[in-house]
Amino acid sequence: MNIYDVSERANVSIATVSRVINGNPNVSEKTRNRVLAVMEELGYTPNVFARSLGLNTMRTIGIMCADSSDPWLAGAIYYLEQELRRNGYDSLLCCSGYLPETKKKYLELLLSKRVDAVILAGSHYVEARQKDNAYLIEASKELPIMLVNGCLDGKQIYSTVCDDRTAVYESVTRLIQSGRTSVLYLYAGSSYSNLQKLAGYHAACAAAGLNIRDDLVRICPKDLDGTEELLCSLASAGLKFDAVFAAEDVMAVGAVKYANKTGIKIPEEMNIIGYNNSILSRCTDPELTTVDNKVESLCTTTVTTLMKVLGGGNVPVKTTISAELIKRGTTDF
Repeated sequence: MNIYDVSERANVSIATVSRVINGNPNVSEKTRNRVLAVMEELGYTPNVFARSLGLNTMRTIGIMCADSSDPWLAGAIYYLEQELRRNGYDSLLCCSGYLPETKKKYLELLLSKRVDAVILAGSHYVEARQKDNAYLIEASKELPIMLVNGCLDGKQIYSTVCDDRTAVYESVTRLIQSGRTSVLYLYAGSSYSNLQKLAGYHAACAAAGLNIRDDLVRICPKDLDGTEELLCSLASAGLKFDAVFAAEDVMAVGAVKYANKTGIKIPEEMNIIGYNNSILSRCTDPELTTVDNKVESLCTTTVTTLMKVLGGGNVPVKTTISAELIKRGTTDF
């Protein structure tokens, strides 16, 4: 038997069981007696390795990301590990890929290591189909699940998100107000973040009185050459566009390569905006205007929230951080 069994049987949170174990006075006498009775009934005794929180802990947090070669995710891992270390926690990293079955496999691996919580870096862990999120909801019954830029309802699921919808809405609105009438929108999939960004694009077009054209919204490969080839193909097919908004910097860089290759002047004839403010945004000529979605703030806030959760504090289930448009050479507004 473990603390999760006590929590479930007593119908209280793990944090409440922790407070009872540690003699925290912020627990009602009725709840304390119920938890103690369940502990006695189950024969539960806190592990001799338990430390300050009484959570049978070795002070280790699991981190999952889909792809550590992704610049944004690599940065997220760095900030998460740095902040966890500052708070006295070690971390275990699993790179799960994007398939639901492998995500589930690696989450189960981390659970078997008895980590105190799991941080999921990136919005790809929240699937469009609710049945694909069932394993996360089930795991949250055992330990806190922290989502970095993803949002999902669950018993112990806590989200720190960037307001991607507003960021894209404001950026596309700036493009339209500067005279751009055909903004090509490139995105890479149906993750939580991608859907929020797409909603922002649609809202900006609608607010400006522009028709939402399916031919200007395109799923795009997340690589330079793939993006360049897609734009060449669209132009060859007769599609006219005077601006590109890309949901990832890597696709925006591909758009810059396309413009340079075909002799289109940036920003005079075409404006381009990327997303994430990654190192790639400063590697183009001209340098890329991009949205900074504050990866460092997302990660440090996630860890701060987690420390409060593990300490038995009351925290919001969702924290939202604002993005910032970084103006460089690929726009003329």
